[in-house]
This record gives sequence, C-alpha cells and structure tokens, in this order.
Amino acid sequence: MTGGLLASELGLLFRRRRTWAMLCALAAIPILIAVAVRVSSAVPAGRGPAFLDRITQNGLFVGVTAMVVSVPLFLPLTVGVVAGDTIAGEAGQGTLRYLLVAPAGRIRLLLVKYGGAAVFVVVAPLVVALAGAGIGAALFPVGPVTLLSGDRIGTGEALARLLLIAAYLALSLLGLSAIGLFISTLTDVPVGAMAATVVLSVVSQVLDALPQLDWLHPWLFSHYWLDFGDLLRQPVSWESFAANAVLQGGYVAVFGALAYGRFITKDVLS
Repeated sequence: MTGGLLASELGLLFRRRRTWAMLCALAAIPILIAVAVRVSSAVPAGRGPAFLDRITQNGLFVGVTAMVVSVPLFLPLTVGVVAGDTIAGEAGQGTLRYLLVAPAGRIRLLLVKYGGAAVFVVVAPLVVALAGAGIGAALFPVGPVTLLSGDRIGTGEALARLLLIAAYLALSLLGLSAIGLFISTLTDVPVGAMAATVVLSVVSQVLDALPQLDWLHPWLFSHYWLDFGDLLRQPVSWESFAANAVLQGGYVAVFGALAYGRFITKDVLS
C-alpha cells in the first residue's frame, strides 16, 4: 500500500512541468559556468567560486564548482518549493480531504509526502553533478584528478567522488525538507510554505556566517553544507559526513514529529 502511494506521489511530482523546469535550471548552472570559463581567459587562482580555477585543467571540476555555486540558494530554493508544496499544495487544490478518505491514513500520507520530497532531494544535486561532468568532458580535458591532499586519482574514482559529493548534498538538504514538510502542514497556501522554507534556509546561512554566534553554528541545519571538501582528500575524511548525518537526522526527527503532531490534529476542510 505504502509503495503504491509513494510511486503515485513520485509520478505526480516528476510529471509536473514545474519540477522539470527546476531540474533544467539546475542543469543550466554547470553549463553556464563551463561556457563562461571556456570563452574567457584563464581564471586567476583564488578568484571566484572554489575549484573554478581548476576547470581548465580537468573538466570534472565543472560539476564540483557548480555544486558549490548551487548550495547557498539554488538547491535550497528547489527543495523549498517541493517540500513546501507537500501538504499545503493538496490542501490548496482541495484534494487533501479525498486523500484522507482513502485507507492510507494521515501518518502514511505524511511519510509518503516526505518520501517524495526526499527523492527530489537526491535527484537535484545529482542533476547538477552529472550535467557538470557531461559539459566538462565536452569542453575541457578529462583525466586523473589532483585532490586537495595532493594525491592523484583516476578518472573513474574521480567520478565516484563527484557522485559522493552529490550524495553529501542530498543528505545535507534532508533537514530542510523536513522543515518544509512541517511548515506545509501549517497552512493551506503552498506559496507561503515554499517562501517560508526558503527564507529559513537563507536565515540559517546568515546566522552561520556571524562569528558572534559561534556557539549556535553547530546546531544550524546549513552548518555543514559546504564541508564536502573532506571528500576530495586521500584517504576520504568521513568526520564532516558523519557530523552532518547526525545533525540532519536530528532535524528530520524533530520536524517530522512536529509535522506529525500538527497533521494528525489538523482540521481538513478542503
């Protein structure tokens, strides 16, 4: 029963033009970066986003640079749109009541909605990574990659590291997705839930940039978003990955419980 509901939710999500528009916009980010570097002069070291100056040496760095650029705004924006629409979108369209009439139950429906948002969280950074690898290979040489630790790895392992970074970003955005789910249970206006989720992601990053709030930084869901540089070392350092997993797991648990508490008592009138 749950599997069928999840498949239906994913089918609905990925049939929407809005979803494909967002994925195409994400794919356009590495393409724009690669074309800009290709038609311009050499990028001075230390200028621009991280790894930008390495693109001309190896096209695989297009994907890494694009993910660095996407993390602060573009990925949270798309995740906020999907997560904020989970419950509020159904309520706004007047279909939530009919979903609850089915023998799915509120808890199962909530899990399915979050499951659909979580799948999008996995797909979004993967699109950036694969589009970056593709356009990078088309416009620049591709070969062994020199890691931050100074070690060199083959192309196959470098592609695996690129996918590992995409997985790290997917993990990083699970907490934001849970926050969006909770906010979505508070309103029948999906645009409001989407906007609130995106604003919270911006606020979290602003707070994380203030040194006066060092004590707060480890508790912010965005704190580890850009710490995937540890995955570009030899051997791989899993410390930030583990800390990020614990943090995001905490946010999923807390805001999942809040969404559950709100949704099971919510009066569904439409």
